[in-house]
Amino acid sequence: MVPVSIRFGAAYYAEYGRDDPEADLDLMAAAGFTVIRVGESVWSTWEPEDGRFELDWLRPVLDGAHRRGIGVVLGTPTYAVPMWLARRYPEIAGRDVTGYRVGWGARQEVNFVHAAFRFHAERVIRAVLGRYHDHPAVIGFQVDNEPGPRLLYNADVFQLFLDWLCRRYGTIERLNQAWGLVYWSHRLAGWDELWRPQGNVQPQYDLAWRRFQADLVTEFIAWQAGIVREITGGRGFVTTCVSYDQPGVEDVDLTATLDIASGNAYYEMQDSLAHPNTLPRSTGPMGWVVRGPWAVANLADLMYSSRQAPFLVTETNAGSIGFSAMNESPYDGQWRQAAWLLVARGARMIEYWHWHTLHFGAETYWGGVLPHSGVPGRVYGEIARLGAELRAAGAAFAGATPDFDLALLYDSDSKFALSTQGPLRGPGLVDPDSYRHIVAAFSRGVFDAKRQQRLVRGQQLLPSRGATIDAVTTAGRYPVLLVAALYTATDEDLDHLLGYAHAGGHLVLGPRTGYGDEEGRARAERAPARIAAAAGVWYDEIASLPEPVPVDGPLASEPLAAPAGAAGTGAAGVGAAGTGAATGFAEGLVVAGDGVEVLARYRHPHLGRWAAVTTRRYGAGRITVVGTVPDQDLAAALARWLAPNPVGHWTTAASVTVATSGTPDGQRLHVVHNWSWDEATATPGTPVTDLLGGGTHRPGEPVALGPWDVRIFRGVL
Repeated sequence: MVPVSIRFGAAYYAEYGRDDPEADLDLMAAAGFTVIRVGESVWSTWEPEDGRFELDWLRPVLDGAHRRGIGVVLGTPTYAVPMWLARRYPEIAGRDVTGYRVGWGARQEVNFVHAAFRFHAERVIRAVLGRYHDHPAVIGFQVDNEPGPRLLYNADVFQLFLDWLCRRYGTIERLNQAWGLVYWSHRLAGWDELWRPQGNVQPQYDLAWRRFQADLVTEFIAWQAGIVREITGGRGFVTTCVSYDQPGVEDVDLTATLDIASGNAYYEMQDSLAHPNTLPRSTGPMGWVVRGPWAVANLADLMYSSRQAPFLVTETNAGSIGFSAMNESPYDGQWRQAAWLLVARGARMIEYWHWHTLHFGAETYWGGVLPHSGVPGRVYGEIARLGAELRAAGAAFAGATPDFDLALLYDSDSKFALSTQGPLRGPGLVDPDSYRHIVAAFSRGVFDAKRQQRLVRGQQLLPSRGATIDAVTTAGRYPVLLVAALYTATDEDLDHLLGYAHAGGHLVLGPRTGYGDEEGRARAERAPARIAAAAGVWYDEIASLPEPVPVDGPLASEPLAAPAGAAGTGAAGVGAAGTGAATGFAEGLVVAGDGVEVLARYRHPHLGRWAAVTTRRYGAGRITVVGTVPDQDLAAALARWLAPNPVGHWTTAASVTVATSGTPDGQRLHVVHNWSWDEATATPGTPVTDLLGGGTHRPGEPVALGPWDVRIFRGVL
């Protein structure tokens, strides 16, 4: 069961000290709230002592919400354990990589596979849901919260890992071979010789450990979802709040056990939401706070891609986010901008964290809709304005599907592998976020080029991840497919990509794709493996780039005709006039086939012998190889070349972007943003009707936008 309209609200914790929920709910109703989230953080309130439950305190909130037509998402309180449980079972504490017990005083300190924890967690879930699952205000259930924040190194977890390995590999000899354990004398004679993961530097072991930890988290969430469904009989949707940067999460597998994907959307406001934006802090991922409109759109696309379906935003910032030194005073209009961008990219609920700013605790200065005084102020006014707009125009998006100009593969398994074998330098030897930095460079280029992306996941595309889609269908569904940093690919995966290009798709290979196999072992062939001959280029040398290296060539210096034969034919003069650069590292692409066009070459006395970007016709399609992490200019030029005719058909000022969606009745929705202090214009290429202000704009008739403004239009597909 999925919500059929866009819901709007906040997490609400009357139990944290406010004693007038009626007044709060009146303010919420006046602001257009249609949903609140409750109950997920206070196990010790539900069960103050072992076996003694206090359940009635929530009823006034639920009853009051129901009277005002506000739906409730009821949470299971398993991510913040009570101290009586920690004191009675100290062994349920998680262990970190050093082997030390995770200290109490925060949250999610627990080893969630431990039998004692599971017993008490199930008991409190059954008590809370047994009381409230059929309350008329309750529309859905959130199990746990932000799972997978740390990897667990407990002894019982390691024993489960051994069992997991036995099932996966069958024999110790097969494990020795798959992991290359002859190296440094790590060959094992039996399962009992496997060393603990603390201190491990063998990359195949590390990859298996990450895969196993993600499976643990998926099983934990599925276990809770099963209990909820048993109690509710299927009434209401089941979800969890995913923090997409957590190390223990594989979100596609996890959300497959739920009814709808949900997650955090935290972003910096003020000047971080400017576009165009070249501030260093706005150029890269990641963490739990993203920076820049491109990153907000990318995060929304990531949530959508979990199930290739609309999603819920279970937490987003109402004001300053984080801790006492992370203070922002968002500009007027920025709440509307971010919310409408999330809606345009598939959000069907916008829920702020949280209603009232707390007077105590670790998040005392994490701003809510109401300030510490409890008196509605500018934040409340801005959010109430948004609530009115969602009432007026939100229903138009209920069945809409976000448009895209090109698709990007996002693969969690390769992310796990490149956390230890990434090609980018970090504070230590390797940037553990190499994968996301590489993929984000291309994603940002799509946004800077004013195109739209669809993120596609390994489980939805690759045979090794369980996908059953054939190459011809893939080419029809995704005419342009950008595959960057696909490191853990099987032969079958690479052959599928090759078949996709031969069937008419435009395959764009980003760096590190086709270099490793399914175990993260370097392949014994020239890269990109199995595709080099068709692409007409290969490489076996790479070079780290401490500083960006400029590139020369058509893609970087002059208007470039659209690629012939595959997607995007028939347009010319769509390249970027300007410069571009290679960053991070350079793959030395050697041209080795007829018909290869060099689109960019390194401008460097040593690296200049090699190509940076090449393209070649293959079968009915095309293969383009990008051998570096492109900077903003190069990535945007690439996106404009790959998608010369964007879906939106708007002509816009530099600070204006347009996000579009298609509806089942043949309409197209246009969400037009001005990410600037300056007034700006955008000109539609087709007739559009203003869903908020009324009136129709003819093709070629400019639309005016104020500072930090957003406007919503509808037209015909």
